[in-house]
Amino acid sequence: MLEKFPPLRAAAVALALVATTAAWAQDRVLNLYSARHYQTDEALYANFTKATGIRINRVEADDAGILSRLKAEGAASPADVVLLVDAARLWRAEQDGLFQPVKSAVLEQRIPPQLRGGETAQGAQWFGVSTRARVLVIDKARLKPTDVDRYEKLSSPALKGQICSRSGSHPYNLSLFGSVLETAGTAATEAWIRGVAANLARDPKGGDTDQIRAVAAGECAVAITNTYYYARLMRSNRPEDKAVVERTQVVFPNQADRGTHVNVSGAAVARHARNRDAAVAFLEYLASDAAQRMLADGNNEYPVVASARTENPALLALGRFKAETVPIAKVGANTAQVQQMLDRAGFK
Repeated sequence: MLEKFPPLRAAAVALALVATTAAWAQDRVLNLYSARHYQTDEALYANFTKATGIRINRVEADDAGILSRLKAEGAASPADVVLLVDAARLWRAEQDGLFQPVKSAVLEQRIPPQLRGGETAQGAQWFGVSTRARVLVIDKARLKPTDVDRYEKLSSPALKGQICSRSGSHPYNLSLFGSVLETAGTAATEAWIRGVAANLARDPKGGDTDQIRAVAAGECAVAITNTYYYARLMRSNRPEDKAVVERTQVVFPNQADRGTHVNVSGAAVARHARNRDAAVAFLEYLASDAAQRMLADGNNEYPVVASARTENPALLALGRFKAETVPIAKVGANTAQVQQMLDRAGFK
Protein backbone atom coordinates (compact mmCIF):
# COMPACT_ATOMS: atom_id res chain seq x y z
CA MET A 1 0.00 0.00 0.00
CA LEU A 2 1.06 3.57 -0.52
CA GLU A 3 2.65 5.16 2.51
CA LYS A 4 2.36 8.83 3.36
CA PHE A 5 5.60 10.70 3.02
CA PRO A 6 6.42 14.31 3.95
CA PRO A 7 6.56 16.78 1.06
CA LEU A 8 10.01 17.52 -0.34
CA ARG A 9 11.66 20.63 -1.66
CA ALA A 10 12.87 19.37 -4.99
CA ALA A 11 13.98 21.35 -8.00
CA ALA A 12 11.64 21.29 -10.95
CA VAL A 13 11.50 17.59 -11.55
CA ALA A 14 8.52 17.76 -13.86
CA LEU A 15 10.83 18.12 -16.92
CA ALA A 16 9.89 16.49 -20.20
CA LEU A 17 8.47 13.38 -18.58
CA VAL A 18 5.03 14.94 -18.05
CA ALA A 19 4.54 14.96 -21.82
CA THR A 20 2.72 11.65 -21.46
CA THR A 21 0.20 12.97 -18.88
CA ALA A 22 -2.80 12.79 -21.19
CA ALA A 23 -2.44 9.05 -21.65
CA TRP A 24 -2.09 8.12 -17.96
CA ALA A 25 -4.61 5.76 -16.44
CA GLN A 26 -7.67 7.47 -15.07
CA ASP A 27 -6.92 6.61 -11.45
CA ARG A 28 -3.34 7.91 -11.83
CA VAL A 29 -1.60 5.06 -10.06
CA LEU A 30 1.65 3.18 -10.53
CA ASN A 31 2.28 -0.32 -9.17
CA LEU A 32 5.97 -0.74 -8.37
CA TYR A 33 7.74 -4.03 -7.58
CA SER A 34 11.08 -3.09 -6.02
CA ALA A 35 14.10 -5.04 -4.81
CA ARG A 36 15.56 -1.83 -3.43
CA HIS A 37 15.07 -1.61 0.34
CA TYR A 38 16.62 1.77 1.06
CA GLN A 39 14.67 4.24 3.20
CA THR A 40 16.16 7.09 1.22
CA ASP A 41 14.29 5.87 -1.88
CA GLU A 42 11.05 7.02 -0.26
CA ALA A 43 12.08 10.54 -1.24
CA LEU A 44 12.16 9.43 -4.88
CA TYR A 45 8.62 8.13 -4.76
CA ALA A 46 7.24 11.10 -2.87
CA ASN A 47 8.86 13.51 -5.31
CA PHE A 48 7.40 11.70 -8.31
CA THR A 49 3.91 11.80 -6.80
CA LYS A 50 4.29 15.49 -5.97
CA ALA A 51 5.38 16.31 -9.54
CA THR A 52 2.80 14.20 -11.36
CA GLY A 53 -0.10 13.46 -9.01
CA ILE A 54 0.43 9.73 -9.63
CA ARG A 55 0.41 7.72 -6.42
CA ILE A 56 2.70 4.72 -6.07
CA ASN A 57 1.67 1.35 -4.68
CA ARG A 58 4.84 -0.48 -3.71
CA VAL A 59 5.66 -4.16 -3.26
CA GLU A 60 9.12 -4.88 -1.84
CA ALA A 61 11.00 -8.18 -1.84
CA ASP A 62 14.43 -9.43 -2.83
CA ASP A 63 15.17 -9.92 -6.51
CA ALA A 64 14.42 -13.64 -6.48
CA GLY A 65 11.11 -13.06 -4.69
CA ILE A 66 10.03 -10.43 -7.18
CA LEU A 67 10.90 -12.58 -10.17
CA SER A 68 9.07 -15.56 -8.69
CA ARG A 69 6.02 -13.40 -8.02
CA LEU A 70 5.97 -12.00 -11.55
CA LYS A 71 6.16 -15.51 -13.00
CA ALA A 72 3.41 -16.81 -10.73
CA GLU A 73 1.11 -13.88 -11.47
CA GLY A 74 1.61 -14.05 -15.22
CA ALA A 75 -0.79 -11.90 -17.23
CA ALA A 76 -2.74 -11.12 -14.05
CA SER A 77 0.21 -9.28 -12.52
CA PRO A 78 -0.59 -5.70 -11.45
CA ALA A 79 3.09 -4.68 -11.71
CA ASP A 80 3.83 -1.65 -13.88
CA VAL A 81 7.51 -1.05 -13.03
CA VAL A 82 10.14 -3.48 -11.79
CA LEU A 83 13.30 -2.31 -9.96
CA LEU A 84 16.14 -4.83 -9.56
CA VAL A 85 19.64 -4.37 -8.21
CA ASP A 86 22.04 -6.35 -10.38
CA ALA A 87 22.81 -6.91 -14.05
CA ALA A 88 22.61 -10.70 -13.76
CA ARG A 89 19.12 -10.51 -12.28
CA LEU A 90 17.97 -8.00 -14.86
CA TRP A 91 19.28 -10.19 -17.65
CA ARG A 92 17.54 -13.24 -16.19
CA ALA A 93 14.23 -11.40 -15.97
CA GLU A 94 14.63 -10.22 -19.56
CA GLN A 95 15.31 -13.78 -20.73
CA ASP A 96 12.22 -14.96 -18.87
CA GLY A 97 10.08 -12.46 -20.78
CA LEU A 98 9.09 -10.44 -17.71
CA PHE A 99 9.74 -7.02 -19.26
CA GLN A 100 8.52 -5.11 -22.30
CA PRO A 101 10.73 -2.83 -24.42
CA VAL A 102 10.56 0.92 -24.02
CA LYS A 103 11.31 3.47 -26.71
CA SER A 104 11.98 6.84 -25.07
CA ALA A 105 14.02 9.75 -26.41
CA VAL A 106 14.59 10.93 -22.83
CA LEU A 107 16.04 7.60 -21.71
CA GLU A 108 18.09 7.10 -24.87
CA GLN A 109 19.59 10.56 -24.52
CA ARG A 110 20.38 10.36 -20.81
CA ILE A 111 21.30 6.73 -20.10
CA PRO A 112 24.44 5.39 -21.85
CA PRO A 113 23.91 2.44 -24.21
CA GLN A 114 26.17 0.14 -22.17
CA LEU A 115 23.86 0.56 -19.17
CA ARG A 116 20.72 -0.67 -20.93
CA GLY A 117 19.20 -4.10 -21.50
CA GLY A 118 18.64 -5.85 -24.81
CA GLU A 119 17.83 -3.41 -27.60
CA THR A 120 15.03 -4.05 -30.09
CA ALA A 121 13.28 -1.92 -32.68
CA GLN A 122 10.74 -1.17 -29.94
CA GLY A 123 13.45 0.02 -27.51
CA ALA A 124 15.51 -1.35 -24.63
CA GLN A 125 14.21 -4.00 -22.23
CA TRP A 126 15.53 -2.19 -19.14
CA PHE A 127 17.60 0.80 -18.10
CA GLY A 128 20.27 1.27 -15.46
CA VAL A 129 19.27 4.05 -13.07
CA SER A 130 22.27 4.02 -10.72
CA THR A 131 25.70 2.39 -10.57
CA ARG A 132 28.07 1.11 -7.95
CA ALA A 133 31.73 0.26 -8.57
CA ARG A 134 33.14 -3.16 -7.63
CA VAL A 135 36.38 -2.10 -5.98
CA LEU A 136 39.14 -3.50 -3.79
CA VAL A 137 39.73 -2.41 -0.19
CA ILE A 138 43.23 -2.95 1.18
CA ASP A 139 44.90 -2.93 4.57
CA LYS A 140 47.24 0.03 4.19
CA ALA A 141 49.76 -1.58 6.54
CA ARG A 142 50.08 -4.72 4.42
CA LEU A 143 49.54 -3.73 0.78
CA LYS A 144 50.14 -0.83 -1.55
CA PRO A 145 47.54 0.21 -4.14
CA THR A 146 49.90 -0.92 -6.90
CA ASP A 147 49.72 -4.48 -5.52
CA VAL A 148 46.08 -4.72 -6.63
CA ASP A 149 45.68 -2.01 -9.23
CA ARG A 150 44.24 -4.57 -11.68
CA TYR A 151 41.64 -7.25 -11.02
CA GLU A 152 44.02 -9.65 -12.73
CA LYS A 153 46.49 -9.31 -9.83
CA LEU A 154 44.02 -10.98 -7.46
CA SER A 155 45.22 -14.34 -8.81
CA SER A 156 48.90 -13.57 -8.12
CA PRO A 157 50.66 -16.09 -5.84
CA ALA A 158 51.90 -13.06 -3.86
CA LEU A 159 48.35 -12.73 -2.46
CA LYS A 160 48.11 -16.31 -1.22
CA GLY A 161 45.79 -16.41 1.80
CA GLN A 162 45.13 -12.66 1.71
CA ILE A 163 41.77 -12.17 -0.07
CA CYS A 164 38.35 -11.88 1.57
CA SER A 165 35.20 -12.18 -0.50
CA ARG A 166 31.54 -12.94 -0.14
CA SER A 167 30.26 -15.98 -2.04
CA GLY A 168 31.58 -16.24 -5.56
CA SER A 169 28.04 -17.10 -6.63
CA HIS A 170 26.58 -13.88 -5.27
CA PRO A 171 25.25 -11.78 -8.17
CA TYR A 172 27.68 -8.93 -7.41
CA ASN A 173 30.64 -11.27 -7.91
CA LEU A 174 29.02 -13.09 -10.81
CA SER A 175 28.71 -9.75 -12.59
CA LEU A 176 32.34 -8.82 -11.86
CA PHE A 177 33.55 -12.18 -13.14
CA GLY A 178 31.20 -11.87 -16.11
CA SER A 179 32.88 -8.59 -16.97
CA VAL A 180 36.32 -10.21 -16.82
CA LEU A 181 35.04 -13.01 -19.09
CA GLU A 182 33.82 -10.46 -21.61
CA THR A 183 37.25 -8.84 -21.83
CA ALA A 184 39.71 -11.68 -21.17
CA GLY A 185 38.02 -14.67 -22.78
CA THR A 186 37.12 -18.10 -21.45
CA ALA A 187 40.50 -19.75 -20.80
CA ALA A 188 42.10 -16.73 -19.14
CA THR A 189 39.04 -16.05 -16.99
CA GLU A 190 38.80 -19.62 -15.73
CA ALA A 191 42.50 -19.63 -14.83
CA TRP A 192 42.05 -16.30 -13.07
CA ILE A 193 39.06 -17.53 -11.06
CA ARG A 194 41.05 -20.56 -9.95
CA GLY A 195 43.85 -18.27 -8.85
CA VAL A 196 41.52 -16.00 -6.87
CA ALA A 197 39.93 -19.00 -5.18
CA ALA A 198 43.37 -20.30 -4.21
CA ASN A 199 44.23 -16.93 -2.63
CA LEU A 200 41.21 -16.70 -0.31
CA ALA A 201 42.05 -16.15 3.33
CA ARG A 202 38.96 -18.12 4.40
CA ASP A 203 35.82 -19.63 2.95
CA PRO A 204 33.50 -16.93 1.62
CA LYS A 205 30.95 -15.73 4.16
CA GLY A 206 28.91 -12.64 4.97
CA GLY A 207 28.28 -9.55 2.89
CA ASP A 208 30.54 -6.86 1.52
CA THR A 209 30.71 -4.88 4.76
CA ASP A 210 31.91 -8.05 6.53
CA GLN A 211 34.78 -8.31 4.06
CA ILE A 212 35.83 -4.71 4.70
CA ARG A 213 35.75 -5.25 8.46
CA ALA A 214 37.80 -8.44 8.03
CA VAL A 215 40.53 -6.40 6.32
CA ALA A 216 40.56 -3.88 9.15
CA ALA A 217 40.71 -6.73 11.68
CA GLY A 218 43.77 -8.23 9.99
CA GLU A 219 41.99 -11.36 8.79
CA CYS A 220 42.91 -10.57 5.21
CA ALA A 221 44.77 -7.88 3.30
CA VAL A 222 42.33 -7.14 0.49
CA ALA A 223 38.57 -7.44 0.05
CA ILE A 224 36.22 -7.26 -2.93
CA THR A 225 33.31 -4.88 -2.30
CA ASN A 226 30.86 -2.43 -3.80
CA THR A 227 31.63 1.23 -3.24
CA TYR A 228 28.41 2.08 -1.44
CA TYR A 229 29.21 -0.29 1.42
CA TYR A 230 32.50 1.50 2.02
CA ALA A 231 30.84 4.90 1.62
CA ARG A 232 28.40 4.01 4.40
CA LEU A 233 31.32 3.40 6.73
CA MET A 234 32.88 6.70 5.64
CA ARG A 235 29.68 8.55 6.55
CA SER A 236 29.19 6.76 9.86
CA ASN A 237 29.77 8.53 13.18
CA ARG A 238 30.49 5.28 15.02
CA PRO A 239 34.08 5.12 16.34
CA GLU A 240 34.47 1.50 15.21
CA ASP A 241 33.50 2.43 11.65
CA LYS A 242 35.87 5.37 11.64
CA ALA A 243 38.64 3.00 12.76
CA VAL A 244 37.88 0.68 9.82
CA VAL A 245 38.13 3.55 7.35
CA GLU A 246 41.34 4.82 8.95
CA ARG A 247 43.10 1.48 8.50
CA THR A 248 41.91 0.75 4.97
CA GLN A 249 41.97 2.28 1.49
CA VAL A 250 39.84 1.90 -1.63
CA VAL A 251 41.53 0.93 -4.89
CA PHE A 252 39.74 1.40 -8.23
CA PRO A 253 41.23 -1.36 -10.41
CA ASN A 254 42.23 -1.17 -14.07
CA GLN A 255 42.40 2.60 -14.29
CA ALA A 256 45.23 2.35 -16.82
CA ASP A 257 43.25 0.15 -19.20
CA ARG A 258 39.57 -0.87 -19.41
CA GLY A 259 38.37 0.77 -16.18
CA THR A 260 36.69 -0.44 -12.99
CA HIS A 261 33.68 -2.75 -13.22
CA VAL A 262 30.36 -1.09 -12.42
CA ASN A 263 27.06 -2.79 -11.73
CA VAL A 264 23.59 -1.25 -11.83
CA SER A 265 20.24 -0.91 -10.24
CA GLY A 266 17.87 -1.09 -13.19
CA ALA A 267 14.25 -0.30 -13.95
CA ALA A 268 11.92 -1.89 -16.49
CA VAL A 269 8.31 -1.72 -17.51
CA ALA A 270 6.61 -4.97 -16.55
CA ARG A 271 5.40 -7.13 -19.43
CA HIS A 272 1.74 -6.84 -18.48
CA ALA A 273 1.78 -3.26 -17.19
CA ARG A 274 -1.70 -1.73 -17.21
CA ASN A 275 -0.39 1.79 -16.57
CA ARG A 276 2.31 1.78 -19.23
CA ASP A 277 2.47 5.51 -19.86
CA ALA A 278 2.82 6.26 -16.16
CA ALA A 279 5.49 3.54 -15.98
CA VAL A 280 7.51 5.11 -18.80
CA ALA A 281 7.14 8.51 -17.15
CA PHE A 282 8.50 7.03 -13.91
CA LEU A 283 11.55 5.63 -15.72
CA GLU A 284 12.12 9.02 -17.32
CA TYR A 285 11.79 10.63 -13.91
CA LEU A 286 14.49 8.32 -12.52
CA ALA A 287 16.79 9.64 -15.25
CA SER A 288 16.21 13.28 -14.22
CA ASP A 289 19.06 15.17 -12.54
CA ALA A 290 16.99 15.57 -9.37
CA ALA A 291 16.28 11.84 -9.02
CA GLN A 292 19.84 10.93 -9.89
CA ARG A 293 21.10 13.20 -7.14
CA MET A 294 18.73 11.60 -4.63
CA LEU A 295 20.07 8.17 -5.51
CA ALA A 296 23.65 9.35 -5.09
CA ASP A 297 23.17 11.37 -1.93
CA GLY A 298 20.77 8.95 -0.27
CA ASN A 299 22.33 5.55 -0.96
CA ASN A 300 25.91 6.38 -1.96
CA GLU A 301 25.40 5.27 -5.56
CA TYR A 302 26.81 6.91 -8.67
CA PRO A 303 24.55 8.66 -11.21
CA VAL A 304 24.18 7.11 -14.65
CA VAL A 305 23.44 10.50 -16.21
CA ALA A 306 26.52 12.53 -17.11
CA SER A 307 24.98 15.88 -16.18
CA ALA A 308 23.84 14.76 -12.71
CA ARG A 309 25.89 16.04 -9.78
CA THR A 310 26.18 14.86 -6.20
CA GLU A 311 27.22 16.48 -2.95
CA ASN A 312 27.68 13.12 -1.22
CA PRO A 313 30.83 13.69 0.88
CA ALA A 314 31.91 10.05 0.73
CA LEU A 315 31.66 9.81 -3.05
CA LEU A 316 33.47 13.12 -3.43
CA ALA A 317 36.22 11.88 -1.11
CA LEU A 318 36.61 8.66 -3.09
CA GLY A 319 37.17 10.79 -6.17
CA ARG A 320 36.49 10.35 -9.85
CA PHE A 321 37.42 7.12 -11.59
CA LYS A 322 37.38 5.52 -15.01
CA ALA A 323 34.48 3.08 -15.35
CA GLU A 324 34.48 0.23 -17.83
CA THR A 325 32.25 0.46 -20.89
CA VAL A 326 31.54 -3.26 -21.23
CA PRO A 327 27.80 -3.56 -22.03
CA ILE A 328 26.15 -4.52 -18.76
CA ALA A 329 23.65 -6.72 -20.60
CA LYS A 330 26.55 -8.87 -21.90
CA VAL A 331 27.92 -9.08 -18.36
CA GLY A 332 24.60 -10.45 -17.18
CA ALA A 333 24.50 -12.94 -20.04
CA ASN A 334 27.93 -14.28 -19.05
CA THR A 335 27.00 -15.20 -15.49
CA ALA A 336 25.71 -18.71 -16.25
CA GLN A 337 29.07 -19.63 -17.79
CA VAL A 338 30.88 -17.97 -14.89
CA GLN A 339 28.94 -20.07 -12.39
CA GLN A 340 30.20 -23.22 -14.08
CA MET A 341 33.77 -21.92 -13.75
CA LEU A 342 33.22 -21.19 -10.06
CA ASP A 343 31.91 -24.71 -9.51
CA ARG A 344 34.95 -26.25 -11.17
CA ALA A 345 37.28 -24.01 -9.15
CA GLY A 346 35.56 -24.78 -5.85
CA PHE A 347 34.88 -21.06 -5.31
CA LYS A 348 31.83 -21.39 -3.07
